[in-house]
Amino acid sequence: MARIRVLIVDDSAFMRHALGRLLGEVESLEVVGSAANGEDGLAMARELKPDVITLDVEMPVLDGLGMLKRLMMETPTRVVMLSSRTTANAQITLDSLEFGAIDFVPKPSGSLSIDIGRAGDELVAKIEAAAAMSQAAFLRHKQVAAMNLTLAANAAAKAAAFAASINPPAASSPTGPADVEAGMAPPRAMAGTAPKRPPRSQARIAARKLVVVASSTGGPSALHAFVKGLPADLGAAVAIVQHMPPGFTASLAARLDSVGQLRCAEATSEDVLVENEILVAPGDRHMICSTSGRIQLVHLPPVNGVRPAADVTLQAVAPIWKDRLLCVVLTGMGFDARDGARAVKHHGGTVYSQDAATATIYGMPAAVAEAGLSDGVIPLYEMAAAVARWCGAENASRGADPAGLRRLDGQSSIAS
Repeated sequence: MARIRVLIVDDSAFMRHALGRLLGEVESLEVVGSAANGEDGLAMARELKPDVITLDVEMPVLDGLGMLKRLMMETPTRVVMLSSRTTANAQITLDSLEFGAIDFVPKPSGSLSIDIGRAGDELVAKIEAAAAMSQAAFLRHKQVAAMNLTLAANAAAKAAAFAASINPPAASSPTGPADVEAGMAPPRAMAGTAPKRPPRSQARIAARKLVVVASSTGGPSALHAFVKGLPADLGAAVAIVQHMPPGFTASLAARLDSVGQLRCAEATSEDVLVENEILVAPGDRHMICSTSGRIQLVHLPPVNGVRPAADVTLQAVAPIWKDRLLCVVLTGMGFDARDGARAVKHHGGTVYSQDAATATIYGMPAAVAEAGLSDGVIPLYEMAAAVARWCGAENASRGADPAGLRRLDGQSSIAS
């Protein structure tokens, strides 16, 4: 097989050298070039046409997010981001995943990680997974990224117009800029990116049904579409297990909270599973719950090479929730959630898996479907509606597609 051609884009000469040596020692990879900033990276991408680009977040001239946006418009290429573990970089990394990056790897010790070798196996695995995406899957991925870029640009324009309407120019009103700095700029919802939600009632209802969602590579974008489609009266608690390191899961939960009608937060040991609310398993902790629905976060060893692992969550909740449990397996590499899905079925629960046509990486859902554990193989754009129907939500709508994904492939089917 031909080796995977990799372009490295990082502003640190040390990181370029270290990554070049690390990846150059892998038989399946060939490092074809390196660039010190986004502008040079774009030029080299056009010239070298690599299979995969490793892209740093923080760079001068043109940063990683800026390069990614232009790359996806000019020379669409599979990208794996390299991000340091800061709150700001977590936000930028999640932006990158929405705008076209396939996956990301956190640098072990900040922007200049002399110990980058500690992340070597993970980086190689994600480069290989990105390169292994089918052309059809990557085409759909590009279409979703283009749609997200358009929506983001429209939202930014609306926000700017709103800010201009309530904040006169500095010359006529010296307090205008100060008001913006003081927090009077329009919130994200005013930009048209978040739906209106009913105020939280005084009485929160203990969950009578539970939906556990498992996802990995491609998960953040898939979760965005899925959560956006869930109705406010879902009638179940939702627990999400997304393979992500600490810090990134908090940012993911905040984003999901802003796009859907259900409140979403990163789980803590003080939480209880509540109807019509979503909890995201925090990075570096497995999430389980007691018979009363109280969340427990445990630091047991990684399972399937990941922590949190969906198998841990599903195997813990299956004997408790039985036929009141729905397992949803979305895009991702590997086979996490397969053993958990088997436990769900054994105890009378239901399992849905994402179909190959809409999955960024058809690994986890394929493992479940091929093991004969899936009650429904469902396109992403129909998953929220299918879940709502299982939950018995009054506002469940067959084939609802609030994220506008259906038109990308024109398919609509649920195979049982």
